[in-house]
Amino acid sequence: MVTVFDKLSTQSRLKPLPRHPEKAHKPDNEVMRKPAWIRVKAPVSKDYAATKRIIREHGLATVCEEAGCPNVGECWSKRHATMMIMGEICTRACAFCNVRTGVPLPLNRKEPENVASAVAKLGLNHVVITSVDRDDLDDGGAKHFADVITAIRSATPNTTIEVLTPDFWRKDGALEQVVAARPDVFNHNLETVPSHYLRIRPGSRYFHSLRLLQRVKELDPAMFTKSGIMVGLGERREEVLQLMDDMRVAEIDFLTIGQYLQPTPKHAPVKDWITPDEFKSYERIALSKGFALVSASPLTRSSYHAGDDFARLRAARLAKLGI
Repeated sequence: MVTVFDKLSTQSRLKPLPRHPEKAHKPDNEVMRKPAWIRVKAPVSKDYAATKRIIREHGLATVCEEAGCPNVGECWSKRHATMMIMGEICTRACAFCNVRTGVPLPLNRKEPENVASAVAKLGLNHVVITSVDRDDLDDGGAKHFADVITAIRSATPNTTIEVLTPDFWRKDGALEQVVAARPDVFNHNLETVPSHYLRIRPGSRYFHSLRLLQRVKELDPAMFTKSGIMVGLGERREEVLQLMDDMRVAEIDFLTIGQYLQPTPKHAPVKDWITPDEFKSYERIALSKGFALVSASPLTRSSYHAGDDFARLRAARLAKLGI
């Protein structure tokens, strides 16, 4: 994953701001030792180094590094990258997320062309564009998303585009702007079951996020929709199954399920390690409920293998249509 961001002010470089000021006063939670099936190899390949070099040469930061993604070595070794636009400072303070929180800087108006240039240099056939939450902007950053999509289409017309957007809470018309730019996949993560929202995702609303994805289908029935959740936060199995049903009512095509990993002692603790067999069970059940594609494993993340999954998703639709 790749983040394009404005440089921090001279003052903040001299005196770094706390990464999560809203969590500083909270007591530490024990960080549980990861089970064997979570372990990943250290990134050492030549392609990993080449990807890192391209990212640095373009003045980019990475959400892979920011969020401590366990798949960074594998993805960068394949030159796979997800662009995170609109800066590296988020206006939300979710209990699971390691992205910096605080007051964001103004948008970089050159960012769409910078992102498009990076996509071309990395040679991406499929790219995921995500962002921090920008509640400070009148449209939540919707126009910026649309401008990035347009710039990529111009620079690399054959690159398929997946957006992973914020919820655009109380941003009338924002969703419509992004859908009108015609990404190939519209992704918005529910993150967890509704009973955990107040604790894990306090700035968001479960049914608003569901409605957002349902609205995408109303605006463009042919557009693929996608959403993901984390497990291991103490959710009950029946809650996950009900969430699947809610997603199918919203006609979501693609579901991802991965193990929650605690970034720091100040973040929400891991309550359960979900075994690979349990993930396979979730996958079987989700497919039986009608999802076109399901990715469920301990290391699954929203953008993990996104290009390959998009090809599978498109093939599944063609097969269903008998083409």
